[in-house]
Parts: sequence; structure tokens; C-alpha cells
Amino acid sequence: MQFKFRLGTKAYFGADCLKNNKEEIAAAGARCMIVTGRSSGKASGALDDVVSVLDELSIDYYIFDRVENNPSLDNVKEGGRAAREFSADFIIGIGGGSPLDASKAIAVLAVNDMNPVELFKNSFPVEPLPILAIPTTAGTGSEVTPYSILTRPDVETKMSFGNDQTFPKIAFLDAKYTTSMNRDITVNTAVDALSHAVEGYLTKRSTPLSDTMALEAISVFGSCIRNLVDNDFYMDMREKLLYASMLAGMVISQTGTSIVHGMGYPLTYFKDVPHGKANGLLMTEYLRFNYDNQTEKINNILNALKIRDMDEFEKIMDKLIVNDLILSEDEYVKFSRQSEKHKSVNYNIKPVTYDDILNIYKKSLSK
Repeated sequence: MQFKFRLGTKAYFGADCLKNNKEEIAAAGARCMIVTGRSSGKASGALDDVVSVLDELSIDYYIFDRVENNPSLDNVKEGGRAAREFSADFIIGIGGGSPLDASKAIAVLAVNDMNPVELFKNSFPVEPLPILAIPTTAGTGSEVTPYSILTRPDVETKMSFGNDQTFPKIAFLDAKYTTSMNRDITVNTAVDALSHAVEGYLTKRSTPLSDTMALEAISVFGSCIRNLVDNDFYMDMREKLLYASMLAGMVISQTGTSIVHGMGYPLTYFKDVPHGKANGLLMTEYLRFNYDNQTEKINNILNALKIRDMDEFEKIMDKLIVNDLILSEDEYVKFSRQSEKHKSVNYNIKPVTYDDILNIYKKSLSK
């Protein structure tokens, strides 16, 4: 029972939580840079609501809506330069994982004279700008984590950085901003949240407190499975998924992730597979690989989901995530070698070898 717990984000959850708590924005500063993607902020309605509040509060703002899907170092460098030129006091990030992750990098680069690759040293001489985060997807939980995941072409993968300074200060979670997601994005991001909860529950760094949140997130996801399979999306379900995503984000803030994420990154980088889908493709065989070592915990996961066994879990995942990937033998080898080096391998309680990773890939993707 020895563990630490740190959550640096104040979260407001519920309908109209942004407008109902606008004093938090008023206290953040006089000049705001809004960081978002090309479409999600507008489509969700969140951008209009933020602009309306900023106008009401007479806060100057600049909209940086050029965040890439899977943002690169060059992309966040551009954002950091824009924030400096605008003399921003704080950042409002609006969107899914990419804009929220980019917000953290931009908040650091806005006030620190450093090359973006130095972000991964996790040492920032000047305190990053405060970040207010508004998710428009229910999956990454980035609004309550310190992590920023960026694309690294120089090493052909995605990598994360983050420390206590990069937690968003405030998160506004309103499920109405997730209603613009189509079926695939809704399912993929929900599976990403499930992956966070499951991996955080099974990692070496799990704690009694993180386990409690993980099982709650898994249980809430389980209550939404039938709707996800049937494409029956309504507000109550979307609110549940947003809640599960937030909880799962809190979990990985304490525990980090495990080999599913390490193995999923090559699929996203090289094959352009959405992050949540990549995790979903691998999750069944990941659980089977770990079952003999963590039988009780994995049975707890199945019970929380109200699923009988691993075979039923596999059938459900196959309905949610379509396996349309074809990898060559060279790709299997390359991706396995790359995953073998990922830090997440060290967090799996059961030792993981190159051959284990290769087998999980092949069993997952050769169906």
C-alpha cells in the first residue's frame, strides 16, 4: 500500500460546464491562443463556445487551427512560434488527442528557447503556459494527463513527453462536443480509452487507487458495448464514454501504458492506422499473452465488462474493429524490433521478448 498519486488538472464535467465556469478562463490571463485542428473545433461547436466566452470576457485571442493529425515536431514548433509572437498568456486546446497533445508542446515552446526534440528531455527551465483543455472525442483522456505524443520521423515512430508541468490546469468535459464524431471515430476513441484502463490496470506501476479508477472506466465502457456494436449513439452513452475516457486518462497519468501502445505506434506511423484502432487490433492477444500471469486481474476485467471469457471478448472486438491490415514478413520483423525497444515493454509484469511481440502481431493481424 505504498504509492503516490498526482493529478494536476481541475476537471469540470457536465453540460455547459464551459459557460458555467467561465471565471476560470477570466483568471487565466488577457491573451489566449486557441490550439485546435482544421475541423473538429468548428464541427463540435466547442470553438464557437470558446470564442463567445472570450469575447464576453474581453480576452484577446488568436486561433491556431493548423494542428496536424498526429502532430510533428515541426508542427508544434510552428505553434510555439505563433504563441510567442502573439504574446499569449495561456492556451486553450480544443479537439481530440492531437490538438490537446500539441497544446502541451506549444505551451512549453512558447516560453522556452529550445529545439522541439529537446521536449523529450522533460526538463523545462521556464514554466509552460497554462493550458485549458476541451476534449471533442472520448478516448485519449489527454485533458487530464501530462503526456504529449508527437510524431518523430527521425526515429520513425511516435514518442511521448510530459511531466507535472504539462498537466492542463483546467479541463472542461461536455459530451455535446463529442456528438459530431462519426461511427468509426466514436468506436476507435472509445477503444483507446478501454486500452488505457486495461493497460494501466495490468502494468507494473498500477496501484490500489489507479486500479479502482481503471475498473470503473472498464465497467462504464462495458455498459456501452451494445450501443457501440449497434451504432446506437445517444447523449447518455456519449457522456458515459467521456467519463470513462477521463477516468482512464487519470489512470495512465499514474501508471503509464503497456505493450499495446508500444506495438500500436508502428501501425499508426507506417500504416496510418488510427491510434485507437491499432490498440483494439492488438488487445485480445495482449490479454491472452498475459492471462497465465495475471489471471485474477484479467478475469476482473472480463467481469467488469460483463463478458464470459476471452473468446467472447474477441468476438466483440472483431465487431467493433475491422482488421483490414496486411503486413509483409519484413514489416512484422521491423515493427517487432521497433516495439521491442519501446519503454512500455519494461512495464509489462510478464517478461516480453522479441518473439512474444512477433507472435502477438501475427496472431492479431493474420486472422
